[in-house]
Amino acid sequence: MADHLEQEEPSWVAGAVVLAALGGGALAVVFALAVEAGVLAVWVAAVAAVWWSARRRVPDSSATPPPQEGRPSCRECAGHELIDVTPSETQKGMLIYKSAPPDRPNHTHIHIVEEVNPR
Repeated sequence: MADHLEQEEPSWVAGAVVLAALGGGALAVVFALAVEAGVLAVWVAAVAAVWWSARRRVPDSSATPPPQEGRPSCRECAGHELIDVTPSETQKGMLIYKSAPPDRPNHTHIHIVEEVNPR
């Protein structure tokens, strides 16, 4: 009985639709009063959107996570030196391990494995 009483979180898409409708309504009123003022309002909104987008902080996803204790190994990479551990940009929750054999410094061996503790 308590299951049907739980409320779901409101969707951010619904909020965006409401804001877009309110903004569109306000813009329609401005255009109805004066076309020039409507064009100016569109330009001001576009410049504000570009400025806001340029000022937003982008999280540093290039930070290398610490290597895990149980790093991947195979028969081929035994004795290799670990070069780098990078999160995959295309496959969420995956890590890319790069290692190199001591006798072939220009050769890189790569493993792609699932993160043990994904963030």
